[in-house]
Amino acid sequence: MSNPTRFQRFVLPGLAFKAVVIGGGYATGRELVEFFLPSGPWGGVTAMLLATAIWSAVCVATFLFAFQTGARDYRTFFQRLLGRGGVIVFEAAYLLFIVLILAVFGAAAGAIGEVLFDWPRLLGSMCLVAGIATFATFGNDAVEHLFKWVSFLLYGVYAVFVLLALTSFGDRVLSHFALTVPMTGWALGGLTYAGYNIIGAVVILPVMRHMTGPRDAVIAGAIAGPLAMIPALLFFICMVAYFPEVANETLPSDFLLQKLNLPVFHFLFQVMIFAALLESGTGAVHAINERIASAYRARRDRALSNRARLAVACTVLIGSVFLADRFGLVALIAQGYRALAYIFLTIYVLPLLTYGVWRLWRGREFSLASAP
Repeated sequence: MSNPTRFQRFVLPGLAFKAVVIGGGYATGRELVEFFLPSGPWGGVTAMLLATAIWSAVCVATFLFAFQTGARDYRTFFQRLLGRGGVIVFEAAYLLFIVLILAVFGAAAGAIGEVLFDWPRLLGSMCLVAGIATFATFGNDAVEHLFKWVSFLLYGVYAVFVLLALTSFGDRVLSHFALTVPMTGWALGGLTYAGYNIIGAVVILPVMRHMTGPRDAVIAGAIAGPLAMIPALLFFICMVAYFPEVANETLPSDFLLQKLNLPVFHFLFQVMIFAALLESGTGAVHAINERIASAYRARRDRALSNRARLAVACTVLIGSVFLADRFGLVALIAQGYRALAYIFLTIYVLPLLTYGVWRLWRGREFSLASAP
């Protein structure tokens, strides 16, 4: 690709990483309550900074290793890192992971449609499925545009939310940050949350096609962590206003929006959550399409058609959002979700930060100063 922009080289990978990790739990604040709020206001902030640093470090290592080995999809990445056996183990775990998150996203989209428009839940889920399938069908360019424009919406909505929240109950935020609260478990919370979501770094490798050198990989990886965590940090600061009672809320975002009592902004926030579900789901499905496209190109020496991409996307989506939930697979996978997280840490993060870093050290001819 000729003349990629700095945005494509440095910023787009971070926006793609944010797109994969944000999901429904992040956008609604529920994950922030689970992993950060138990450590108190300052403990939660410290845990978030730790998770951000971990994300950036793993993204730098992932992007550098992928650039050095020519990996632009997770299949090629794991072939280079672990060999064929590693690819099989990762794909089995990743498919289970996809079934779970897409089923959860579909249920969340159905709930949003019901709240905003009084639709049947199935209609909201179908809208999400249609949106994901549409963007996944048209490949990298369509997906990258989605990441870009949804990011503008997401960051903008969070910025407005912070301004409104601080105007309405900023005094409560300051008073709760002034409390002496034990920072118990902040390190475990930060480590767990970082590990729980780090799979996003290897899922978004297709956007690395714009990078021109290792220096791009380092810069993009370093800023990926902050780009993914900034909205969460802003939301957490507002959430502190109602610490600790907000911890008992199933949807912390709705709880705080009701305190603001601004119906129009409440509507806009729900639209933002739907957009976050759309980009997260699209990123996950697009990774599978790119893995298949890479193998197809290697065997047939031609690109995977849009029709084939649509067929793959529909198969994954229907199996995840509808059939898996109906036959109880979601509950079964959810029970082993932490086990999936441990598998990803074992077959991805640990080998990358040991063998992968060693290979990068051995391949120092890829000088960071070589890129423009």
